[in-house]
Amino acid sequence: MPNHLGWAIFVTVLCCLPAGIVAIVYAAQVNGRLDAGDYEGARRASESANTWAWTGFGLTIGVWGIMFLFAN
Repeated sequence: MPNHLGWAIFVTVLCCLPAGIVAIVYAAQVNGRLDAGDYEGARRASESANTWAWTGFGLTIGVWGIMFLFAN
């Protein structure tokens, strides 16, 4: 099960800090939950990390788009 930690770090450093931090927190939970045998919890944490990373990326693209439109 992917923990999406690399994606979360990328989003944190280059895109949206708040959403990236949340993604990192969820990504960090995945392996610990897997080791504890909590497969459902690991799956939810993995999905949450991915969702928050994509949200941060999308917000950044949206903000850049708005800035581009009004940068006349």
